[in-house]
Amino acid sequence: MSDDVTLELAGHEVRVTHPSKVFFPATGHTKADLVEYYLSVEEPLLRAMGDRPVLMERYPDGAGGKSFFQKRVPKGAPDWLTTTEVETPNGTTSNALVPVDMAHVVWAVNMGCLGFHVWPYHAGAPEAVDELRIDLDPVPGLGFDDIRAAAHRVHELLEEVGIRALPKTTGSKGLHVYARLEPRWDAYQVRAAAVALARELERRHPDTMTAAWWKEERGRRVFVDFNQNAPHKTVFGAWSARPRVGAQVSTPLRWDEVDQVDPQALTIATVPARLVAHGDPWQDLGEDPQSIDVLLEWSERDLADGLMDAPWPPVYPKQPNEPPRVAPSRAKRE
Repeated sequence: MSDDVTLELAGHEVRVTHPSKVFFPATGHTKADLVEYYLSVEEPLLRAMGDRPVLMERYPDGAGGKSFFQKRVPKGAPDWLTTTEVETPNGTTSNALVPVDMAHVVWAVNMGCLGFHVWPYHAGAPEAVDELRIDLDPVPGLGFDDIRAAAHRVHELLEEVGIRALPKTTGSKGLHVYARLEPRWDAYQVRAAAVALARELERRHPDTMTAAWWKEERGRRVFVDFNQNAPHKTVFGAWSARPRVGAQVSTPLRWDEVDQVDPQALTIATVPARLVAHGDPWQDLGEDPQSIDVLLEWSERDLADGLMDAPWPPVYPKQPNEPPRVAPSRAKRE
């Protein structure tokens, strides 16, 4: 006998098949538990991603199993799903899910999507990127205390130039810092701003932070991953459950929480109670959109001083003023 259940959500019937299937083996949490988690964080989740395209990474057998990216909504999907056309770095297009309500979210979870990779623009305005996303990436040998310290340095510099931003855990080993922007810039400009910020952080903290794209040049420093802002790039979304066996969640924070937070303890079991007790730290993040004009001035200054653009990921076409896409050690041999 099937244990499938049907939920009435946003005026749609959404079927959840095999709800007792274990999705997170370390904790025993099931598909039904994940559905319950997302329903419990509905308001902040939809505020963070509700009208943005998302890329689904599907884990049919749960965290720790095989996965694949669902680049387009599959054939046979309900006709009520909201989608929008998105581009990939190589110029191809596809129809991506826009989770405008919880029916869309639960439908995706039933397809084995544990969390959501979110585009930095609204579905109706793909030309206007309205999020600056700073990804603090640990290198081997560094711990989370190093990431905490790096996040505070990012905060300090952004405050200096008048940009309000807030942190979140990645659900893994790093931290993200987000600023909501005035819808005045495209992805190339936002990436240029991120490159300028990363380079300024390295100038001010050369022993602890780096903008070096090539791993061999980073040393034991926190990498400020500016390419998370490249065109058509998605980043793992706030309130999304990571595909990790412990069911960790990418959780929005206040700045005064960064020094005490244990990211491994923020899971689909603990985050709902935290939300009830403390509310959404990002609730007003979008109420006062920020300007990146100062960062773009820094970018122009760096170019005028003879710096080239920072390297792009290999999936992108070669860009103007980009240095050779060859690791420095290999370039020396050649």
